[in-house]
Amino acid sequence: MSDLERALQAADDGLDKSLERLFALLKIPSISTDPAYRHGCREAADWLKRDLASLGFEASLRETPGHPVVLAKQPKPGAPHVLFYGHYDVQPVDPLDKWETPPFEPRIGETGGKKVILGRGSSDDKGQVMTFVEACRAWKAATGSLPLGVTLMIEGEEECGSINLPAFLDEAKDELAADAALVCDTTMWGEGKPAITSALRGLIYEELTIRAANRDLHSGMYGGAARNPLHVLAQIVAGLHDETGRVTLAGFYDGVPETPEPIREQWRSLGLDAEAFLGPVGLSAPAGEADRMIIEQVQSRPTCDVNGMWGGYTGAGAKTVIPAEAHAKISFRLVGDQDPAAIRQTFRAYVREQLPVDCDVEFSGHKGSRAIQVPVDSPALAKTRAALRDEWGVEPITIGLGGSIPIVGDFKKTLGMDTLLAGFALDDDRIHSPNEKYDLESFRRGTRSWIRILAALAA
Repeated sequence: MSDLERALQAADDGLDKSLERLFALLKIPSISTDPAYRHGCREAADWLKRDLASLGFEASLRETPGHPVVLAKQPKPGAPHVLFYGHYDVQPVDPLDKWETPPFEPRIGETGGKKVILGRGSSDDKGQVMTFVEACRAWKAATGSLPLGVTLMIEGEEECGSINLPAFLDEAKDELAADAALVCDTTMWGEGKPAITSALRGLIYEELTIRAANRDLHSGMYGGAARNPLHVLAQIVAGLHDETGRVTLAGFYDGVPETPEPIREQWRSLGLDAEAFLGPVGLSAPAGEADRMIIEQVQSRPTCDVNGMWGGYTGAGAKTVIPAEAHAKISFRLVGDQDPAAIRQTFRAYVREQLPVDCDVEFSGHKGSRAIQVPVDSPALAKTRAALRDEWGVEPITIGLGGSIPIVGDFKKTLGMDTLLAGFALDDDRIHSPNEKYDLESFRRGTRSWIRILAALAA
């Protein structure tokens, strides 16, 4: 047996123990956006530090103004060195009543005849992180060492914007030096079809509060006369798109490239239609730009989405009030050379222009990120492609990703390194939703894939 074959065998033999470790991590409620779970975030970071230290990594927690970063390093003199990135924080679990089993009580279940790992974070991103950790464990068990140098940086604020990560990167850039960065927070094209992500959309996230009266008002006394902030907000939100699905902000499409026709032709050949993409989530008709294929709408076109709207009384029963405030959370996904700062400024100007008398607005914006294009002709990507082909028996697909991973841009800007994005989640994993799952086969073969990728990059 070769070293690679021994490592693959070690991973298969240790699958049950790997799942036990994953379940231990999944049980920790590390919700980064909610201060009530701050202790859970630190517990998850401590767990990872201890686990990585048990594998011989020099592991530590690095404090930030928010949740700590787990940093673990194991060099191999004379060999290449890679930097692996993941996150241990998870999304809130609301609405809790939609979960079929408690979100932090992980278990093996079955969906569509397949065995799956159920629980918050199973796919995004604890399950994916642990595929890499278990790959390192298998190499150590089989050969006593890793095939190349490895640094792991696992943060606890990805789900709330990675606010403190850029500063940490700048402070620790000498410690983080590597030949390439690896990120697994991505998806496959489909079941049994691995993918390498070559493009990521950028992101802007805005929160706004519109205020009118100085207190909530009785709708019987003031209705018809007093300004209702919820009505104002609804009109503003409705005006963000036209009847064809295009965003109406001035200059929004500046810097948006047209997809080359050969790539569009390749996308057509994939056969992704509305029934295949939207049917599993109970929808039937695309709502994006009417003149674009659905694969363009989710991979290569910019978007504007309302992620939440609220105000007034939302409890059980009736309470007839005109609220003093209305709130919304709105996100934009960006492509090409769209400028996050310019679009944020344009959006805020649009809102202010729509405000009637007696209303004012307050904005709270998160860090914006530009879209990312990853070089598709690098030797490291070719090696990764070959490793995935060897594991899955099919040619990996190179795709764009509709989501945003701002750290990829920071790796390039601050550390001067490109990123390989290879993940093993599926589109139906219900990330950010109740009943999140991760296919057991994704976990098993994801671990085996990383074993092969590490060997390929070490060659």
